[in-house]
Amino acid sequence: MSGEVHSEQMASQLASQLSDGIDLVWVSPYLRAQQTWSAMSDKLPQPKRLMTVDDITPYGDAEDVAAYLKSMIAVERPDNVLLVSHLPLVGYLTAELVPGLQPPMFRTSAIAAIDYCPDSEQAEFLWQANPEG
Repeated sequence: MSGEVHSEQMASQLASQLSDGIDLVWVSPYLRAQQTWSAMSDKLPQPKRLMTVDDITPYGDAEDVAAYLKSMIAVERPDNVLLVSHLPLVGYLTAELVPGLQPPMFRTSAIAAIDYCPDSEQAEFLWQANPEG
């Protein structure tokens, strides 16, 4: 299967869990992430806000991205945020957001869900899903 098909498959799976829509989507400026978002966007609810974020490239600084994301969540209070980014950043970012978690391995097009509370600044790793095939 192509990466586009995997991305569409994962978007369909994610859409079933987003009954309230998507508040914010951050997409890397790199072509592959832009293509991934394009493949996913038809299967997902229209986000209230879509941003291209230069810091979420493959070798972005996970600590800086986590701090930026937490600050944005504290101010804007979105119910959910979707990041369309790259390996290896996504593994390191997941571990940065969830203290004590080893960076999880991600396959291409994989999705992870994290529950983050801006008031307590606590995060919980909920699940990770990989495309089939």
